[in-house]
Amino acid sequence: MDPLKAARTCFPKDYADSRKRFLAAARALKAPVKTYPNPNKGPNGETLATDVAWLGPRNAAKVLVLLSGTHGVEAFTGAGCIMDALKTRPKLPAGTALLAIHAINPHGFAWIRRVTEEGVDLNRNFVDFANPPANPGYDALADAILPPALEGPAFEAAQKRIAAYREKHGLAALHVAFSGGQYRHPKGLFFGGFEPTWSHRTHAAIIADHALAARKHVAVIDYHTGLGPHGYGELICVHLPATKAVARCKAWWGDNVTEPLAGTSAAGARHGFGCRLWEDKLGDAMTFITIEYGTYDT
Repeated sequence: MDPLKAARTCFPKDYADSRKRFLAAARALKAPVKTYPNPNKGPNGETLATDVAWLGPRNAAKVLVLLSGTHGVEAFTGAGCIMDALKTRPKLPAGTALLAIHAINPHGFAWIRRVTEEGVDLNRNFVDFANPPANPGYDALADAILPPALEGPAFEAAQKRIAAYREKHGLAALHVAFSGGQYRHPKGLFFGGFEPTWSHRTHAAIIADHALAARKHVAVIDYHTGLGPHGYGELICVHLPATKAVARCKAWWGDNVTEPLAGTSAAGARHGFGCRLWEDKLGDAMTFITIEYGTYDT
């Protein structure tokens, strides 16, 4: 079969189809699966869950984690990449296991939404909720970012306010204001939540249930789509700048690795990355990379 055609067979038509394919692939590999049921239902009443397959020795010192669906609808690509990996029956090095996480945000995947069932951007949800980060730019522009109408005088006035903010503070500051994460406007964009979401808690449960903190090293690949040139996969390192983890990312993945917190990425500075939980639980024994495939210009 043509390689491109074969790759296309990995991509699902919807969440239910994707889950069915993932579980079948795990069974074919005799890979144990642990299921984390979500309390909600899909658009056709289907069960929602995060499913996790383990391939390789249970006592593996090193684990490669493939993570899909942080931003719900973006799981179409992440699940497709994971299916491709499972279909090729990967030959893992000695002492290494593969942990495949299908749909960490199953509600968003099933309902074709970026956010979780709580209306939260999961990749802004990993913060200290007793002292959440401030986003004064969003506060200043909240009613312009989501104006009362999408045409007419109110919309035009909102666009002028946004243009004035960009003129005064610059494009980078505008990007942070829009999408850096905000914790005061629950119906606004990029809302990080007031508490850990179901998907946040499931992240922590997966780490604990698979004893990942006891491993010598864990490497995570988190699949995303949206930003950057069409079809290009930007390798984004969200570890804190100048840390050993950043050095490892660049040593492993090459000089094309970018850093939002250092201003070198198509993604602006952000708060509440999922990577923060992995850092908290595993310390320096973890290396996290996001691969962001560009789609269409905003």
